[in-house]
This record gives sequence, C-alpha cells and structure tokens, in this order.
Amino acid sequence: MMQQYLRIKAEYPDMLLFYRMGDFYELFFEDAERAAQLLDITLTKRGQSAGQPIPMAGVPYHAAESYLAKLVRAGVSVAICEQLGDPAKSKGPVERKVVRVVTPGTVTDEALLDDRRESLLCAVAEANSTPSPPDSRQAPFGLAVLELAGGRFTVLEVAGLTALSAELERLRPAELLIAEASDLPERLGFGGGVARRQPWLFDADSAERLLCRQFGTRDLTGFGCTDLRLAVGAAGCLLQYVRDTQQSELAHLRGLTTERRDDALILDAATRRNLELLTPLRAATDRAEADRAEQQTLASVMDATCTAMGARLLRRWIGRPLRDADAVRDRHDAVEALLSDAARTPLRETLAAIADIERIVARIAIGSARPRDLAALRDALTRLPALHAAMDSADFAGTAPALLAALDADLGEHPDTHTLLIRALVDTPPALIRDGGVLARGYATELDELRDLAEHGDQFLLELEARERERTGIAALKVSYNRVHGYYIEIGRTHADKVPADYQRRQTLKGTERYITPELKRFEDQVLSARERALALEKSLYEDLLATLRESIAALQRLARALATLDVLAGLAERAAALDWRRPELVDAVGVDIADGRHPVVERMLGQGGAEPFIPNPVRLDERQRMLVITGPNMGGKSTFMRQTALIVLMAYTGSFVPAAAARLGPVDRIFSRIGAADDLAGGRSTFMVEMEETANILHNATDQSLVLMDEIGRGTSTFDGLSLAWACGVELATRVRALTLFATHYFELTALPREHAGIANLHLDAVEHGERIVFLHSVREGPASQSYGLQVAALAGVPRGVIERARERLRSLEEDTAARRPDDAASAPTQLSLFAPPAPHPALAALEALDPDELTPRTALEALYRLKGML
Repeated sequence: MMQQYLRIKAEYPDMLLFYRMGDFYELFFEDAERAAQLLDITLTKRGQSAGQPIPMAGVPYHAAESYLAKLVRAGVSVAICEQLGDPAKSKGPVERKVVRVVTPGTVTDEALLDDRRESLLCAVAEANSTPSPPDSRQAPFGLAVLELAGGRFTVLEVAGLTALSAELERLRPAELLIAEASDLPERLGFGGGVARRQPWLFDADSAERLLCRQFGTRDLTGFGCTDLRLAVGAAGCLLQYVRDTQQSELAHLRGLTTERRDDALILDAATRRNLELLTPLRAATDRAEADRAEQQTLASVMDATCTAMGARLLRRWIGRPLRDADAVRDRHDAVEALLSDAARTPLRETLAAIADIERIVARIAIGSARPRDLAALRDALTRLPALHAAMDSADFAGTAPALLAALDADLGEHPDTHTLLIRALVDTPPALIRDGGVLARGYATELDELRDLAEHGDQFLLELEARERERTGIAALKVSYNRVHGYYIEIGRTHADKVPADYQRRQTLKGTERYITPELKRFEDQVLSARERALALEKSLYEDLLATLRESIAALQRLARALATLDVLAGLAERAAALDWRRPELVDAVGVDIADGRHPVVERMLGQGGAEPFIPNPVRLDERQRMLVITGPNMGGKSTFMRQTALIVLMAYTGSFVPAAAARLGPVDRIFSRIGAADDLAGGRSTFMVEMEETANILHNATDQSLVLMDEIGRGTSTFDGLSLAWACGVELATRVRALTLFATHYFELTALPREHAGIANLHLDAVEHGERIVFLHSVREGPASQSYGLQVAALAGVPRGVIERARERLRSLEEDTAARRPDDAASAPTQLSLFAPPAPHPALAALEALDPDELTPRTALEALYRLKGML
C-alpha cells in the first residue's frame, strides 16, 4: 500500500495528498506533519520506513469539506485520491486514483467559497520570464483571469510593474500562475498562492489552438484578443491548469472577455488601498475587529444586494468603474427608475428568494452539482414569472429604461429546463446522490420498478412470517434482517424439535438459532440486488440529467448575469433612497463640481455612533481652477474631504447615485491618491521612499483628465527638502500636467502658489480655539488657514501637559526670533509664522541686491559700501 501511496504522491509533490482508506482520508510522512499543524489534528505513527515510524494523520471523508476549506484559506492545494475498486474483491491494494485537485484558485464547492466574494485564478505571462532588471518599468505583461465557480474568463495586457501591481490589487487572485523562472511574486510582494508552470505552457500559438478547441471556434478574432499574444499565452496556460486539476468537462467556459485598461478609470494599487474600496486599510488582529473594519469600506456601504451573485457583481463594478459615459448613464437611468418603493420592493422580494444560480450553473458544467443545487435552480426558474410580472407592473413613467428592458429579455422563461427539473426531482432531495431518493417517482420506469421491489418487501415478509408460524406451530417465530447476515428466520432453542427439514442454519446465538429457507434466500437476492441496482441506476440517471442541463448552459449563464445585474441596480436604488444619494450629471467639459458632498463611509459611522451629523462640503475644479491647496489643522478633515471627492467621482462612474446635493462631473481617466504611507521593510524601502515612488507614479502618468489627491508631500525628509519637493510637485501638477488636484499640506509657504501660478486656489478646513482646546468645524472655507493647531491636537491625543507647555514656550521663542529678523514689508505676508521657515533675509542682502553696479560712480559705490557695513 505504501508503494502505491508513494507512486501517486510523486505525481503531486507540492500538494497534500488526501489518500482514501475506508472512511478516512489519510496523510503520511511530511504531508501528515504539515496537515496536523494546519488542521490541528492528531499526528500518529504507523509501520516503519528506513527504520523509522511513518508519521500519519487523517480526517473523516464525510467531514472532509470543512478541512479542505481551512486548507484553501491557508493557500494550500490538495489532491483527492479515491478508492476505485472493491476492497472485498481486490487481491492486493485496492485501485486508487486522484480524481480531483483542489487549489485556492479552482475551488467550486459551496462549502469552500465565500458566497459574496470571488475566488480568482490568475496567470501572468512575461515577454521574458527570466528575472528582470529593476528598471524595466514598461515591460509588457499578459494577464488571464478566471473565476471557475462563475465561468468568467478575462484577458488583458498591461505595461510595467506598476500597472501589473494595480491590476493584481484590483483582482486579488487566490492563486497566481507564473513561469518557473519568474521572480514576479518577489518583485510584486504577492502574498497569495503561487503555482509555477513550465515556460512552454505560455506559448501563444499552442495556447490559441487550445482555446479554439475549448470554445469551438476557428480563431480568436471574435473575442478581440488576437493582438494580445502575451494575454493569449497566459489564458492557454490557465485553461490547461484548470483541465489538469478538475479532470472534468468545462462546458461553462464558452468564450473570453477582452478588457482594455483605458475602458475603465485606472486606479493604482496604492489608491485602491488608500480609498478602502473593497478591503480595509488596517489589518485586523481578530474576527471581531475584522468585522468592524469590513464596515469601513465603500463596498459595505453600497452593498444592499439580495443575492450572492449580485454582491460579487457590485464588487466588480466598484473595482472597475467605466469611462463610457453612455453606459454609465444607462445604469443611472435604471437606478432612477427603481427609486420608488412600488417599482423596487417586489423585485427585491423575489430576488431574495433566488439562489446563487451563477455558481450552480458552473457546478453543473463541471459535473459536481449536488441534488440540492438542482432543486435551487428549479425553484429559481419557478420564480421567473413573478419577476417578469414585477417588472411589467412597475411604473417607469411610461417606458422602462433600455437597460431594464434588456435585462427583462435576458431573464427569459426557460420552460424546457424548468419542466425537466420538476419532473426529475423530488420536492426536497437529500444532500448527496449517494444517499438515493433524489429522482422523483415517474421519472424513470425501471427505477420505479426496482424501488418497488426494494421498498415493498415488508408485506412479503409479514406474509412469510405468518405462513411459517402456522406451518411450524411456533408462535414466537420471527423474520428479521440485519446488514451483516441479511434476512433470517429466528427461533428459540426450546422449539428446536419443530424446525422443518428445509430450514438451513445461518447463525447460532445464546438462546436462539437463525435459519434461512430457499424461498427467503430468493427474496433476499432479489431485494438486495434491487437496492444496489436502484442506486446505481439513479446515479447514472442523475449524470444523464446533468448532461442534459449542460445543453442549456449558455441560456442559464445569461439568466444568472441578468439576475445579478438587476439585483445590483435595485440595491443601488435602495441605497439612494435610504441614504439621500442624488443622481450625478455627466458632462463633456473636464471638471468636478460637487455641492454639499459627503463621505459615504464616515457619514454612516457617525450615524451609527450617534455623534454629530456629518458636515457636507462643496468642491469645484475646472479649467479656471485646476488645483486647490488645502490647509488646516490635523484632524480638521482634510483627508476626509479629499477622499470623499474621489469616492463620489468613483461611485458616479460605477453607475451609482452619490452622497451629495448635486454633482456635475466631466470625463475622468484616472484617480490617484497619495494619502498616507508606510514603510516596506521587506522590500528595503523607507516611508519616504514609498511616498516618493507613489509621487513619481503620479507625475509620470497623470493627465489633464486625472483626479489627483496629494496629502503632506515631503514630510518624510528635512524641512527645506520637503518644502522644496512639495512646491515643485505642486507647480508640476498645476502647470505641465494640469490634473484636477486636491493638494493638502502643512507647509504654509505653499499657500503662496496661487499668487505665482494661474489655476490654483486656497481652501482651508475651519477650526476655532476655546481656551486651550480646539473645536473642529469640518467646514471648508476659501483662503489659507490661519494656523496649524498642532499643539492643541497633541493635547487632544493625550501628550503630557508638561510636554505641551515646553512646546508652547519653544514656539513663542521661534516666532519671536523669526519676527525679529523679518523685513519691514513683512506685513503683507500671510499671518501665520511657520515653525520651519528659513531665517528672513538680512537687510544688507536686500540692499545689495537693489544696487546696479553699472550706474554707480566711484564715490557712490564707496558710500554704498560704508552703508552696507553699517547695516552689518
């Protein structure tokens, strides 16, 4: 047996091997030690190898899913090895074979998946799979992305590591396929599961042939990816990997979707993290903290979907807002039509009762659908007429929006599939086909006959028992059954002299004898055979049912997409009605004009805490005013104000209404957010280095249609260096790039930028002092802030009073020293004195700069020299 185990294990060296032995999946050697640690199961020892006991651990096969789920979450892949032969008939080890491989990116079982999040498998192809030099910033990469549990297959190409990192941050794949020699995970800091594949599997020509066979097409022209050779190579590698692991048909993979980065708003990895779109910025240390942090994401506020497939689609929309204004307006039209309770409520009530059709269809295609999956599909199809009726009866002010009308058509009726499932399944089927009793009576005549024979034998046994009692005169005679000895007639030993000659002794017990007769033996053979044949036939018929359903995969996938889209639109309408969100206006002129904008997440958190209401604020960026320099105290709301502007823009292009009194938005191609930074110790990068890399990315890639959020540039280095960098970055964004920029800073010197460059204005977040304390008003005002209130914020944070007082004394000293050295015309300068301002120029220097040597006579030059010496 161990020879067989080691032979199979050699084919899956990097995975745990679940080796079926009776009622357990067993693991041996290093697999057992690793599984015992990961799963917290007992590690035992059995037999010997090379003189040492063999480590062994196991899990019950009927509870394997819970253990698999834990391993998948830990990023571990598992090969499932089943017994194929009959142990009773096997002369040596029973035949075994790996029938399925479970990896983090290829799971489809309901128990192993988060129903409201995608589990993605991603393959990345490089132009050169050998380690690349760090300066290869524009090297091309091909990506292929598959959600096996939903059947979505996507390809795209990007240029440079920054763009690749942004896409992986958006997708967050559970598993990444790369070439063997690639060092991409190290360069990207990718923390998910990684599977290394042979480089030739990424070959574009062989990949294209494989994909065409899968899709039944002559070429890939219809999918729009013939020019994306790296992406096609990645898709071929991914498809082969899924075929190898699933060892089943992939009927639901019927085509590719080609994405172009420029079709959507581009957000780099740092921006996605900073805006907390789908995941919280701060890592949680326990489950309770994780749940709280999850409530602080944009997705948590926007998600009012009724179905799991709707929740996943909404997250895709948030992760990839569209730039196509017409497509976005169609979504806005649909949301507006569903604002009224009369139009929305019947749809949402019906949708809430519909199961996850998208993943059920995928399991049907793979052949792993369980009886209750099919029952859920049947029940969903039963509710389609009610869904159509709800849409038909909704008051859409005359005509339904084009998007809702298209969704109504895509829902369809599916009468053949519905009728088949009603006829085939019992009302409430068991969980597994191996339990039997799944197919309804009347579905198959032969199955009904076998069931009758197996189930109606009780009457025969009663009749047989009555006849034998009368024949033998033994009133205590009983006809019984157990799984070990089958059917038997049981008679007490006191009646041994009355046992007929045709009785054959089967078993002797303490006070009884058990017998069988030729008639009972014939009945036993018929009944037990009938049960086995009925179960075998039912399994075969169930496989045929799945095969028949696969013919309707395309229509069922279209149904699932329509249900998910309708659910998202109805959920966005519910959010708009409940949270007072308004429809944004999309215009052709570049700019952002928001009246009384609010931060959706902060507003909700304030509402839950019962604190003061959120203070809304306007923002306007256009051709005349492309940059706003924002000053104000720490904790005054600068970052919230900046982030809410970005979130409102992103929500609008997602198709949602927005938390504002009104919003007029022009075209936006990218959103950049350089807010906050942390060091990357593993990558050898300081906080300031991370900040500068993010800044460089913005300056290289932002355009005049980009929205840029810049917060506290330059604070990680010396004062003069930081101030100089912040000044130069601000000028670059305002003059050459001309991006729509919100530039928050504590360098008060930057408030002079509007006097030197057109298109820049000052804003500040208001606050007032009350005694030695500060009151934040969170209200945006024009002009620069009067002071930073740093000491007051430090006091609020709990810095000891003695430290605060020493800081006040030092501040007064610095201000007095700076004021004493300021020129006489300093009255025209801003009122705040910077803590870090350089010394004011000496009057002698100013006088020297005013002299023109060409106009001086020797006498006036000598007088000027005496005057300058006097100033010193």
